[in-house]
Amino acid sequence: MKMNKFFKIAATGIALATFIAGCGSRATTGAKSDAGTDKQEVRKVKVAFDQGGKPIGYLDEKGNPTGYEIEVMKLVDKALPEYEFEYVPTSSDDLLIGVQQGKYQVGVKNAWFTEERTKSYIFPKEFLGLSGVGILLKKKNENIKDLSDFAKAKLSLAPIAASNAQYTIVDEYNQANPDNKVKLEAGDAFSVDVAQWVNEGRVDGGIYLGATYEKQVLAKDGPYHSLANDLVYNEFAVVKTWPLFNKKEQEFADAYDQAIKKIKEEKKTNKLMVKFYNTDLFKLLDTVKR
Repeated sequence: MKMNKFFKIAATGIALATFIAGCGSRATTGAKSDAGTDKQEVRKVKVAFDQGGKPIGYLDEKGNPTGYEIEVMKLVDKALPEYEFEYVPTSSDDLLIGVQQGKYQVGVKNAWFTEERTKSYIFPKEFLGLSGVGILLKKKNENIKDLSDFAKAKLSLAPIAASNAQYTIVDEYNQANPDNKVKLEAGDAFSVDVAQWVNEGRVDGGIYLGATYEKQVLAKDGPYHSLANDLVYNEFAVVKTWPLFNKKEQEFADAYDQAIKKIKEEKKTNKLMVKFYNTDLFKLLDTVKR
């Protein structure tokens, strides 16, 4: 009798140990829980952004990341439960180097497509947003509407780093118009303070973004609002903007594509663009050439 009781206790202990081990196995392998839902491993990824790019990407008064591209990426994050995004504020130069080296998995900075960049980054199939691009000028030169007018007037342009896609836009114009070139100077820094340079007369004009002009010059709380009556912005193109993925992040880029496509179909990007840019550039998508 004592032996039978011993074997019963032993059998009960083995069964209990097996049950506990089985529960532990479910928690670590991602098998279905008691509620019938799949537990999924979450991968944390770093999303770098240019913190000086208001309203595209910046830190608000409380130090929280925001801006058009940040808020779109937050929607992408929400649509991808298998990923958790960590937003890292940085400079344009650090973003480009960091994404290339794998310090960040993806970077957003109002980036435009160039063939040269495809050697260093993955461009997804789906673009992130749209950017108006034009020339910032003194009021006296408001008759200059595009790069052709600028070149004919023999005006000086603010230097642009060769790694900046704005440089590519001007360079492509020059290649297509060899008899009417804009004098293009490659700067040492990724970008210069174009508004100040134009206002001070150091240059006649500079490539500028429509969203930046809206928030930094026209807005009453903008850092250059005091120059609103002295400067003019003439837009000559609208271009697509893209997130830049590290070369080893094709799976992540593919997941982004699936999420952003639906987000754009639901017009959520349009609403965010109006919120941050005060205009919906998606209405001009049919005219976009690059």
